Amino acid sequence: MIRTANRLNRVEEYYFSQKLREVRELMAAGNPVINMGVGSPDLPPSDEVISAIKSAVDEPGAHQYQSYQGLPELRKAISDFYKNQFRIDADFNSEILPLMGSKEGILHISLAVLDEGDEVLIPNPGYPTYTSVTDLVGAIPKLYDLTQETNWEPDFDALEKQDLSKVKIMWANYPHMPTGAKGNLDLLRKLVAFAKKHSILLVNDNPYSFVLNDYPISIFEADGAKGVALELNSLSKTFNLSGWRVGFVIGNKTCIDAVLKVKSNMDSGMFYGIQKGAVAALKSDTSWFARQNEIYGRRRELIFELADLLGCSYDRNSVGMFVWAKLPDSIADAEVFVDELLYKKHVFITPGKIFGSNGERYIRFSLCLPEQKIREVLKRFEK
Repeated sequence: MIRTANRLNRVEEYYFSQKLREVRELMAAGNPVINMGVGSPDLPPSDEVISAIKSAVDEPGAHQYQSYQGLPELRKAISDFYKNQFRIDADFNSEILPLMGSKEGILHISLAVLDEGDEVLIPNPGYPTYTSVTDLVGAIPKLYDLTQETNWEPDFDALEKQDLSKVKIMWANYPHMPTGAKGNLDLLRKLVAFAKKHSILLVNDNPYSFVLNDYPISIFEADGAKGVALELNSLSKTFNLSGWRVGFVIGNKTCIDAVLKVKSNMDSGMFYGIQKGAVAALKSDTSWFARQNEIYGRRRELIFELADLLGCSYDRNSVGMFVWAKLPDSIADAEVFVDELLYKKHVFITPGKIFGSNGERYIRFSLCLPEQKIREVLKRFEK
């Protein structure tokens, strides 16, 4: 037997990888499982995006290796998008790097910045990949608390009392997943000031800005952010392109060059057609966002009804494509509750604990399923 790397002892298989296997097995056995757990948009991309990728397939050179830095046209489209949506200037030649999904960027940034034994500030609750990637590269996760009492924002006084001498990266994520906390410019300014003070690379993971959110923000709206911050973004949620695997990172030239040094040794460029489709998506007008949010808004109201049926509490002002709900005191264990729903009601909902210990009394509903499916779930609970 070949012995696997010691680093695998520090991580587990991604929760959704194993849980969705269980869901598929139930469905294969004839059970009508409805998946309300995963944030994979079920809505299609725009016609313009589909047309762009179809046309690109027939262009000369479309099936050859592409640039590690992506098409200049794509980088320019990203730059224009940030200018139009966030009033941010980013040089498309040196401050933007397309990625095969922003999840890839989490690993590339970590490999570019972290040495074994370095520490990383990770939100609790937060995206599990921040912790798993930190473990995989041999760095040390250092969780910082986000709680409902602080509106899911960091307690900077508590952070200042810690030994931060070994911290090299701080992960932030506003609008926040899984809680849907919006964040605001004042918070981003505090994060940038904190990163500057302690010489920490601040990375804001920003894929949910345009989902049910009237006021999108970028970390670069905070003065001085370019000196200490990177921002990851993705076309998965905003433009319904999750399966295409296309995102990007923005930051100063020194940081982007470091990430490119890793990325160029890991892949051979993004498929030409996907890049052309991404360009079309980034040129979408405001009506695209309005149509998507009208659909998600109706779905969210139905999810609120479901949460009420389960006796949960939640924030009606949260944003993003999930509803984060606190379980009633009568339910002792969220994971046991979620499994009971899966096997008795054939409904899969995500337990909050997978996002960290501060998610232990919570569950997360996805908005990525049609209204009729949500209504079907409501009927199952009304019986």
